[in-house]
Amino acid sequence: MKSDRPTINRIAWIDAAYDLLIEAGVGAVKIVPLARKLGTSRTSFYWLFKDREEVLAALLERWERRNTHALVSQSEKYAASIVEAMLNVFDCWFDPGLFDSEFEYAVRSWSLQDSAVAGRVRHADERRLEALQAMFIRYGYDSAEADTRARTVYLIQVGYISMHTRESRDTRIGRVAQYVAIFTGQPCTPADLERFAARHTARFSGEELAAAQRQMAQEPAIDAGTHRG
Repeated sequence: MKSDRPTINRIAWIDAAYDLLIEAGVGAVKIVPLARKLGTSRTSFYWLFKDREEVLAALLERWERRNTHALVSQSEKYAASIVEAMLNVFDCWFDPGLFDSEFEYAVRSWSLQDSAVAGRVRHADERRLEALQAMFIRYGYDSAEADTRARTVYLIQVGYISMHTRESRDTRIGRVAQYVAIFTGQPCTPADLERFAARHTARFSGEELAAAQRQMAQEPAIDAGTHRG
């Protein structure tokens, strides 16, 4: 059975499995279609993997390393204020190289069919929520309020992903300041927005940023109550 050594490494097989998962769901991630996609034989698969389940396990590990690590890391990144910290988290939603929303959607869809995967998703959700709650606590929110704000941030974004929401770039950048104000209770200044947009210059033009700043100037400020540092 294992007569020929493989010329394709494990990462290439996992990359192909990722592509099939995104394109057609977990049911499409099978050995023969993977071999066909890579232009090789199924025999070479067994030099590198015990079975299909090992490839599926590798996909889940990649998802956890990429998406959960990204969100937790961004929530822990240095920031001078909760607004800046929130915008660090927003980097996840605006940079697919940082947080892969298509991968997130595919894994969550997969979890509806597999209780073990559902358990992994629940664990990831808990880790991410704990990280967001800790972020708010660092900037002076009590634990109960921090928990509620963390859930508001996270569950809204999961809803965006689960609904496969599509927005234009100008709509997306135009809503950033108001989302930050709603999530944190504190205003996002033009300078905050400029620094955020500067990290995503390939996605937002100067015109889009200017339109977003005009929208900020026209909208009434949210009463933040007690301002925190």
